[in-house]
Amino acid sequence: MTSPRVELLRFTTAGSVDDGKSTLIGRLLYDSKAIFADQMLAIEAASKRKGLSHIDLSLLTDGLKDEREQGITIDVAYRYFSTPKRSFIIADTPGHVQYTRNMVTGASTANLALILVDARKGMTEQTRRHACIAALLGIPHLVFCINKMDLVEYREDVFSEIVDEIKNFCRRLEVNDIRFIPISALLGDNVVHSSNNLNWYRSGTLMDLLENIHIGSDENLKDCRFPVQTVIRPQQGDFHDYRGYAGKVAGGVFKVGDEIIALPSGFTTRIVGIDKGNKQLEYAFPPMSVTLRLADDLDISRGDMLARPNNRPEISQDLDCTICWFSEKPLQLRGKYILKHTTNEARCMISEVLYQLDINNLHRNETPENISSNDIARVKIRTTRPIFIDPYTRNRQTGSFILIDEATNNTVAAGMI
Repeated sequence: MTSPRVELLRFTTAGSVDDGKSTLIGRLLYDSKAIFADQMLAIEAASKRKGLSHIDLSLLTDGLKDEREQGITIDVAYRYFSTPKRSFIIADTPGHVQYTRNMVTGASTANLALILVDARKGMTEQTRRHACIAALLGIPHLVFCINKMDLVEYREDVFSEIVDEIKNFCRRLEVNDIRFIPISALLGDNVVHSSNNLNWYRSGTLMDLLENIHIGSDENLKDCRFPVQTVIRPQQGDFHDYRGYAGKVAGGVFKVGDEIIALPSGFTTRIVGIDKGNKQLEYAFPPMSVTLRLADDLDISRGDMLARPNNRPEISQDLDCTICWFSEKPLQLRGKYILKHTTNEARCMISEVLYQLDINNLHRNETPENISSNDIARVKIRTTRPIFIDPYTRNRQTGSFILIDEATNNTVAAGMI
């Protein structure tokens, strides 16, 4: 009998510098027994070299030399761990304003964002910025961890005051699920184990929340989208006549027998088989990677998309989108770039900059001097060929893209349609 599939939760951490993001992740890994013995010995030795009387758990994620020396996070650090209930991928993202692009990268695939707030300082400018970015990227669940409660004597009134302030600000954001939890990452209060110091808080620990928060409805299961990655034609042995279209389901549920349409050709056919490795499935859903076999031999190649005849994505060469600029080289109006969207690729140009967004207060600058590294802007893009899109708020897969500089092949921006 096969064991049930363990659900995967991707979450990102953010917060001001020294709010304790790396320490919190270290505490989660340490208290959930997800650290190897040799890692633990190395961290203990590093903590002693720093002259600390306790184990510095932040060293588990602060892997770069500059990060260890400064005690801050610069790059995006990814960590994996699991419990009997769920598997987790953590993206520990930087708090500095000059690393906004790194936070966008880490948060782009997250189901949930943990935003740390220092209980002594309350909501800061960076708290607002990180909440705005999380909302902009369409992260479905926002959890504010009010950290360092031990430094404010675990007072409930301090926690309540910060919660009210954040709630007032978040009314301006389009986030449906916002949670608040008091913790002490350094001492482990309310992280994995409950604490008598916070017995006035009755909603469980952070680990309880991470293990049980419902994410099954985060994916779009209504709009069937299957970007074709490659065509599989072995032409040998028992698979001489095999023809399959491999890719990752970006939306909806595909079932054997379903009628589908191939874009851009517009021809319709039926699904006669769904393969995953050596297994034949009756249905496939996001984010499964599968191979679809069709009733008819259609001219389908990489970059095409399979959808339902009565529920198609928009086909357009003109995109109205929000971008986060990554490159040190400023955006060039009417400059030539390569746009990569799902498995599709097209040359494009940025035809107009509508405004630059101040992520700290959501103000719009309609006459920016330039768009440079870490800036967020609303722009219009014209592509050389049609692409198959959905609004980002409806489908994060078919509503997002990256821009690549034709000359250097560097990724210069990430965009949301």
